[in-house]
Amino acid sequence: FLIGSLYSDATIDIVKKNVLIGACLAVIILYIFFRGVSATLATAVAIPISAIGTFVFLWLMGRNLNVVSLAGIAFAVGMLVDNAIVSLENIDRHRMMGKKAFEASYDGAKEVWGAILASTATTVAVFVPIIFMQEEAGQLFKDIAIAITFSIILSLIVSITVIPSLLNSLYSWREKRGLSRVGKKVEKKDPLALLGKGASALIMRLSSASLRNTFTRIFSVVALTGASLLIVWILFPKAEYLPQGNRNLVMSLIIPPPGISVEKMEDIGAYIRKEAKPYFNEDWKDGIPKIKDMWYVGTENITLFGGVSTHETEAGKMVPLFMRIVNSVPDMFGVSFQAGIFQDDLGGGRTIDINLKGTDLKEITGIGGAFYGSITGALPGCQIRPIPSLETSYPEVHIIPDKEKLAASGLTEGELGQYVDIIMDGRKIDEFRPEGKNQIDIEITSPESGYKSPEDVINTQIVNNFGDLMRVEDVAHLEYASGMSQINHLETKRNITLQVTPPNGMPLQEAVDIIEKDVVGSFEKQGMLKNVEVELGGNASKLKTTIGSLTWNFILAIVIIYLLMSALFENFLYPLIILVTVPLAAAGGFIGLKLVDGFIAPQPLDILAMLGFIILVGTVVNNAILVVHQSLNNIRYNGMEHMEAIADSVKTRIRPIFMSTTTTLFGMLPLVLSTGAGSELYRGLGSILLGGLAVSTIFTLFVIPALLAFVIKMEVIGNEAQ
Repeated sequence: FLIGSLYSDATIDIVKKNVLIGACLAVIILYIFFRGVSATLATAVAIPISAIGTFVFLWLMGRNLNVVSLAGIAFAVGMLVDNAIVSLENIDRHRMMGKKAFEASYDGAKEVWGAILASTATTVAVFVPIIFMQEEAGQLFKDIAIAITFSIILSLIVSITVIPSLLNSLYSWREKRGLSRVGKKVEKKDPLALLGKGASALIMRLSSASLRNTFTRIFSVVALTGASLLIVWILFPKAEYLPQGNRNLVMSLIIPPPGISVEKMEDIGAYIRKEAKPYFNEDWKDGIPKIKDMWYVGTENITLFGGVSTHETEAGKMVPLFMRIVNSVPDMFGVSFQAGIFQDDLGGGRTIDINLKGTDLKEITGIGGAFYGSITGALPGCQIRPIPSLETSYPEVHIIPDKEKLAASGLTEGELGQYVDIIMDGRKIDEFRPEGKNQIDIEITSPESGYKSPEDVINTQIVNNFGDLMRVEDVAHLEYASGMSQINHLETKRNITLQVTPPNGMPLQEAVDIIEKDVVGSFEKQGMLKNVEVELGGNASKLKTTIGSLTWNFILAIVIIYLLMSALFENFLYPLIILVTVPLAAAGGFIGLKLVDGFIAPQPLDILAMLGFIILVGTVVNNAILVVHQSLNNIRYNGMEHMEAIADSVKTRIRPIFMSTTTTLFGMLPLVLSTGAGSELYRGLGSILLGGLAVSTIFTLFVIPALLAFVIKMEVIGNEAQ
């Protein structure tokens, strides 16, 4: 418990720091773009208002402030200023047209109100299905969904109320002093201004080239979309379940031979301590971090040992040492693993449970042994733990009743069993509940004690139903045999579970595919599973179920966003154009995940990371919405020709698009680059969001205008008809 608490505290501290760093980076990016303190502060005010307001909504919904909800707020930090940027930039543009303070603030906010509402609604809409997910991972998603949803909603309110009001006051104050802009006038020799101007000019030239004629438009759409789909196909990795985390705790489960004595268990503990002792005194001996503490437990039901390192983030590197110690214990084998943050039982981390069900226990154990060898060959470096065991040589003593003698004494087999139960362990017969006190169990136990052998039990006196004393051996006899320490059942059938831990670096889904194809499939072809059912359970089953649920949620999110945008634009074609950004974003997401996995820390595509693609659906469409919305405004209210309207919309919106994207990217960047405790919870999600937003932003400026050119003609024709 203490280890878990320390890990949680460290994780929350790191997220808090990342939230602050992300907020500071977002403000710095705002200052670089605006080049003025007043404009920066006017926009940055959205961050504290939205973040603090989110705490209130979390409290109202009965959610606590934990590492997941904090991560949700951290991801939203960069997004919180997006709406404010669009609102402020457009108000400032109207101000530069020569309008008065109030008129510029009102007209500027009014013009982009529809685009801001659409982008906010699409971002929030994707979380609606997530909140109702019932799977284990869905419980984690809810905190992220609630945190991001309410922070984005609050940022919408800020952008259309606080920002216009604040800018009106600033403009009025500046009017009295003869000033015009909120931001500073940029010097011609300013390197950052020159860089921004050059980048903007380059993008506009490329955008104009892509819009030049029908061929260039089709080529732009096909080439960029095709490249995105190809990247997705090449980089699509196998999936992992929940993140393992990096807890400072390594454990080993030992499977002892049948009938092991207490003395032998004590010897095993002494041997483990002796083998580990050099690593208590020397740091990084043989590449193993220094051990801080260890413990050992040996009972008839479970034998295990574990340890923690002096290096809190390097505990996983003790696993090879623990495996070496386990494998060196004579006549025993076991598994060693770093305890996962979501692990709810011993050995239940990133494991695949292979359940072998049947009626004949010997046949099941035989198949289990064959599976053990086959899996070891198919997954080199994996660890396998049989539950309960593949051994049928545990010594047993059976007390066999003589039915005729039992009948003569007036006893039944059930009554004889109760007698034996009382003699050996005692038997609960009732409960006593005194008023105001704890319940007391009433038990019958044998007056004698110290039964050291089965013969002592069978020689114990009992009373038959006629009131006569007799010994157990008068109506039963002993039989010595062998069997299993316990027999598990699954769906009324006898069951043995092989709990397989894939080697490090192999995703859970890949291991499942290998087992299903190379192991189970091979046994089925050979006809060895006629009387034994094989079922993959544990986290493998949860992974399959959750992937299916996330897939449907992804599709549902796209449908919801499409219908929402159709209602906002009063058109069914424009939303289809905007949704083209989704495959572009997916390509960027996989690129981001690959870069993080290669250069920062190992990062599989786990369930939490997959959530990033659903969030991307609601966020990457925002830039496309700005371009489409401004193009329609240019045609409907400014009377522009359709190609002129598209080109002007790209030129007008390129600055707020890059401002909002850059602040979002830098706001999330600390979460992705962090490698401290708990960072593996959100690093994958952050890398997908970063990559998806970065790539889709660039592609959006070429693909969306090219597609829009084919459809927006209808808008012009409609206006001319009117």
